[in-house]
Amino acid sequence: MPDFDFVQQDFQRRAGNIPTLGMGLSVDVYSPNLFELMNRLKERGLQPGYLEVFKATTTTLATVRQAFRDIPLAYHGEGLWITQPDVQASPFFQQDVSETVAQLNSLQSLWLNHECAMKQMAGYSFGTYVPPLYTPLSAEVVAANIATVQQAMDLEGCRADGSVPLFLLEMPPLTYFSAGTIPIPHFFRKISESVPCGLVLDVGHLWTVYRYSALCRRMSLERFVGEFLDEFPLERVVEIHVAGLACHESVGESQGEEGLPEWIDAHAAPIPSILFNMLEQVLTHPNLVSLRAVALEVDTKPIESIVEEYAEAARRFSVLVQQAMARGKVGKQSMEPALYPASVQTPLCRSDRQQVLDDYARYAQIISGHAPMTGPEWQEAVAEPGGVARYRTSYLPYEILHWGGDLVEMFPQTCRLLAERGVCLTEFVSFWFQSPRPLTQSYDFFLLKIERFLEFVSERAPEARVCAQQECDSLRQAYAQANEVVEPMMEMERTR
Repeated sequence: MPDFDFVQQDFQRRAGNIPTLGMGLSVDVYSPNLFELMNRLKERGLQPGYLEVFKATTTTLATVRQAFRDIPLAYHGEGLWITQPDVQASPFFQQDVSETVAQLNSLQSLWLNHECAMKQMAGYSFGTYVPPLYTPLSAEVVAANIATVQQAMDLEGCRADGSVPLFLLEMPPLTYFSAGTIPIPHFFRKISESVPCGLVLDVGHLWTVYRYSALCRRMSLERFVGEFLDEFPLERVVEIHVAGLACHESVGESQGEEGLPEWIDAHAAPIPSILFNMLEQVLTHPNLVSLRAVALEVDTKPIESIVEEYAEAARRFSVLVQQAMARGKVGKQSMEPALYPASVQTPLCRSDRQQVLDDYARYAQIISGHAPMTGPEWQEAVAEPGGVARYRTSYLPYEILHWGGDLVEMFPQTCRLLAERGVCLTEFVSFWFQSPRPLTQSYDFFLLKIERFLEFVSERAPEARVCAQQECDSLRQAYAQANEVVEPMMEMERTR
């Protein structure tokens, strides 16, 4: 393991190049339209301190940078899957890292924020984030992968002031369950002791940790938050996120035995008052000494709701955020990036790496319903079986059939033919997870769903394959055209 003092000093040098930004917004360029949103905020006399922009095309991000020259920008990445022990062996990893660096440069981004989560593991693909295994070996994998990405950013990243973006690792939400052998705060502390990354603490994600563990029956939320923050490496938190929570469409409005709603992370939903109370508790904690920014995550939310929520949050928290940012602030350091090469990471031995590979293969099989919950990392889940059952029987089928493109809307003619032949669409869920598959392209859930559905139809109703192929071709063409024309459309909106 690298020397902790060196790692901490390297982090402080890197974080010292990030200005204090205050309150801002974490946004998607397309949903809602970013230019319309910014115009509405301006009409209300509101100016976000910064924007964190979710991954889009490189050309689109360059347009955003040109349009908002006076606003600091940051970048929320996607698709690097740094939790996975075999990600660097993927034929697409270097391509994805290079694209990430290009997009960071286009935005002149202050950091790369990436969820400590994955949508692909062990040959299985998911539509939304799945949390990592919270184990010591898994933490080592994450640290080594972050070091590799940060090194690429150091070598290829380019900001006008000579600094390079900092890798920020975001604590992910729990969607009804978690698996591991060490507490979540200890997992992130092990990572921060090994690599000079910053952290993003999402308050809604923290709520789900409380809600979907036995802790919600043993202590109050306020006590849980206090104890969690005492153990979490809060001194590494550079950014805080706050987003909406809501019950998922597959379960409806319901409450568990504890009287707590079955909320999960939901950016389109309103931010409940309980999260703002938690945010206040986080902002006043004395260990929060590296904070630079607080963002409301508002992608897919109606513009009027965003404007009202941001106005209220700015009114309530601006002073607290300023006080937190001033606490223990390090002075601006030299622009020298103080390279932290991946080579200082001690690679996992072959047996340890194989162990993590096996653990993640079992993980994918368990949550997709193809294996029982076995192994030390699943002991708590065995004691709380309802969480995994809810995920695999309600959330996951909805995700495959409806999320990121409803199958009936995508393939209306083919689905009609399948129904006439007695083929139920729910069979597509078991087909999706029937076996691990090699990666054929960088992750894109929409394109993956098109590819898999054609395979499904070819196997279950080959006489409908021609119809399915035609609808697949139309979908791919429309998807490509949408990505090609969005930049001119954005330019027109920007100049209105």
